[in-house]
Amino acid sequence: MGALGELWEYLTTGDNWTGRGGIIALTWAHVKISVTAVAIAAVVAVPPAIVLGHVRRGGALAVSVVNLGRALPSFGILALALPISIQFGLGLGFWPTLVPLVILAIPPIFANSYTGIRGVDRGVVESARGMGLRPRQVLLQVELPIAVPLVLTGLRLSAVQVVATATLGALVGFQCLGSLVVQGIAQFDDGKTLTGGLLVALLAIFTEVAFSATERALTPWRRRRGARMGLRRSAERTPMDPVVSPGTQLV
Repeated sequence: MGALGELWEYLTTGDNWTGRGGIIALTWAHVKISVTAVAIAAVVAVPPAIVLGHVRRGGALAVSVVNLGRALPSFGILALALPISIQFGLGLGFWPTLVPLVILAIPPIFANSYTGIRGVDRGVVESARGMGLRPRQVLLQVELPIAVPLVLTGLRLSAVQVVATATLGALVGFQCLGSLVVQGIAQFDDGKTLTGGLLVALLAIFTEVAFSATERALTPWRRRRGARMGLRRSAERTPMDPVVSPGTQLV
């Protein structure tokens, strides 16, 4: 039986879906730690990024410092977090896996949130201030709504990266979809290995699609503006039909 046949056999065996080590339980654990990591990263990254973007000071330095997190290998952070977690009595599994995921998720969220606020047109901000809006009102009613698409983009990028990287948790005893990959390799079970890899890929694709749909739902004005721009371009490219009087022959 080939690898694809073993994959099909593993997916169609009912016992592989149930129990603590079943596909359903592992998928739920994978989703839970991914959501937790992105939520913590958002709480840590979004407020300071918004404030720095609003005051337009110190943001470039902060983004450079935060982006150092992208240079840190997740596997190395996982290896460092494991003994620290054991020393503080947090044990294996969830906590040593959560730390590198949070560090991985912070840079895209921070950079996009800062860029979204910082990139708001200066004229729009000055007009809002000229109408009597206070700095807090300018931030909440003008800058933040304009920056929402970029903030959501940062969350989407972080979520997809976290979902893909959470598989490393299996190396420190966290039961997730990565466990299928690790166990499959150890047991020379191609069906289990391919199942784990396939489910992680599908979950990452689902995360991408879900965040994209949420972004479109929360920013309907972008769709309307895009439709107007498309109609305008179409009108500019389409030549107007000449007006011809009855009996007049075009040359």
